[in-house]
Amino acid sequence: MLDEKLDALAQMMAEHMARPFPPAFRGLDVEGRDMVMLDSDAYAYAACVHEGLLSDEQARVSLTRLTSSFGKVLPAIDDEYAAKYYTHLHNMVVLSAEIESRRKK
Repeated sequence: MLDEKLDALAQMMAEHMARPFPPAFRGLDVEGRDMVMLDSDAYAYAACVHEGLLSDEQARVSLTRLTSSFGKVLPAIDDEYAAKYYTHLHNMVVLSAEIESRRKK
């Protein structure tokens, strides 16, 4: 089951890398979050989870905070492409958190 989740995460990461970043969101803050950094942080955490490198509790807390950031940011995005782009990222982070919680058990 964990292998299937890791495969799904790898697929989501590949899909994300194939999508162009929404140009209007460069240098833009939404709900206090820099959108380039949100993108970067989300992908970095997903990559760490995929490789099994998210080992300390502080990193797990940061992943939880990142997940909650999307809850604030997503409703404020009014660009259709950007909303899909960041929703995909959010789903990738949620899956990463799920994988990490399964590993802790």
